[in-house]
Formats: sequence, structure tokens, C-alpha cells
Amino acid sequence: MKKSSIVILDGYTADPSGLSWKQLEEIGALTVYDRTPPEETVSRAKDAEIVLTNKVCLRRPEIEQLPRLKYIGVLATGYNVVDLEAAREHGIIVTNVPAYSTESVAQMVFAHLLAVANHTEHYARQNREGKWTASPDFCYWDTQLTELSGKTFGIVGLGNIGRRVAAIAQAFGMKVVAYTSKQADELPAGIAKRTMDQLLMESDVLSLHCPLTPDTKHLINRQTLQRMKPTAILINTGRGPLVNDQDVADALQGKRLSAFCADVLTEEPPRADNPLLQCENAYITPHIAWATNEARSRLIDVAVNNVMAFAAGKPVNVVNRC
Repeated sequence: MKKSSIVILDGYTADPSGLSWKQLEEIGALTVYDRTPPEETVSRAKDAEIVLTNKVCLRRPEIEQLPRLKYIGVLATGYNVVDLEAAREHGIIVTNVPAYSTESVAQMVFAHLLAVANHTEHYARQNREGKWTASPDFCYWDTQLTELSGKTFGIVGLGNIGRRVAAIAQAFGMKVVAYTSKQADELPAGIAKRTMDQLLMESDVLSLHCPLTPDTKHLINRQTLQRMKPTAILINTGRGPLVNDQDVADALQGKRLSAFCADVLTEEPPRADNPLLQCENAYITPHIAWATNEARSRLIDVAVNNVMAFAAGKPVNVVNRC
């Protein structure tokens, strides 16, 4: 394949600390934009045969204005930012980067859970202010401290991340139950299959790892929250719209849910009036579970290899095959 014009529409989030796209320059003339507003997508991509995108959408209207486009590489595992049918109709191959962040996202689940169980940030902050120094005793605590061993860890969705989270929960001595489309005899050892109602009622910790579909949008809502233990901890590192933000905030404020930990929200970045941002027991991180240096390095490596495979006529990780 001759040298191509390559455009990265939003390279900043994958590359803020010096990782390199340099290998792509061996394939074609490379232009990297940190961010691309929707109204500039077509003008920036109009001469490109290869476009890489993370969150910039390429829907039918954009695709139909890009006659030179032959390849879209999604810089993520999820590829809902691209109209796959429109791409297929125009002979455009679409690829993704599967499973690059499994370990990092699973790690974030437990970073959140341990922050709630042990309150390390709370105590570190207090002790920078001198509270331990002023203590009359060798130790003090002013929060509940929770041991995870023996608690029930519920998981919605047993894909790559869900299975890794389950294994870590088991290492903590937790009982793992799951709501999954897999049959009971297909589950990894030590994981018990549950209905959604059973999962809601049994879980001391409930972690969401299912895809966002019309059936799973607002899976966690006022009604499902009422079936959960008021002492339960809810964790969402999957997709923001899996939960109804207002309903979760109401449950926290009404003490019908102990804590909500999330790395994703329905709208990103969130509006200033998002009710979860004001909840004391909502622990929100800014969609960074995927962003460890190691995961981003894997992301770039796989994305580059995807482009190289396409250039060699042997595309891999294709998500819109006919």
C-alpha cells in the first residue's frame, strides 16, 4: 500500500506524558490533533485515508463527506463512536483495541473499594494536619473500617474485566456471585451464577462490567436500588449510563446505599450540577481507570499494529466485517 494520509482526531488523552505515535510516520503523513470539536471533524479528516479516534464521533453524515477514507481505528475497546453500518457501506474498515486496559480497570475497582473500606485518604489528610500527633493514644479512628474477607462481591457481566475483578475479589477472601449470560457450568471456579434480583439482594459490593445497551441503560435505578442492602457499596467502572445519576444520589442522601464509586458518569465531563458531585459518599474519579502508563502504552502499540496490519492488507481487530 502506498503511503497514506493519517489523522488522529483526539490524541491528547492517550498521550499526555510523552508516549509516541512515531511508528505511524513510517506508514504515511501523520497529523495529530489533541482535540477535535464536532464541527471540525470533516475538515480535518477530509484528505485522510486513515483516521484514528477515541471519542470524536464518525457517524453517517461525517462518513459520507469523507470519500478518501478507507480505515477508522478506534482508540478504545468500545466502538459506539462509529456508525459501523455506514462505514461498511462505504467500504471502510473499522478496528478497535480489545482488552488493553483489563488489569488497570480491575485495579481501579479495588482502589475505589479500599478507599471506602479503609479511608486511607481521609487519615492521610488528617495526619498532615497534625491529628495523630495530637492524639492521646497510639492510634485513633473516626470512621468505620471494614474487612472485605467474607463479604459477598457481586458482578454484572463476566467479560475480560469482570473475570479479572472476580479473581481479585476471591484473593481478598470474598464470596463472588455474578449476573451473566454465561451458563453456570461455564463460569470460572468459585463464581456462582445469580439472577439480577438475587445479585442485588445478596451483594455487599456490586460492580458493573456489562456493555451499555438499551437493556442495560439505567440498570441501576430507583427500583433496583431498593432491592440492595443499605450497607452495600456500588461500583461503576463500565459505562456511565448504566446507572441513573439522580436515583443513586437520592439513595446515598437517604442512606439507602452506603457508597457509590465511579470512574464514569452519564455525561463526561459532568455538568457542575450533577447531583453525584455533591454527595459525601460518592467517590468519583475522572474516567482514568484506563489511563495508567502501561495501559496507554499497550493501547498505542495495538493501535499502531492495527494500522500496520491494514496497510499490509491483513487487517486485525476488525469490528465491522461483512
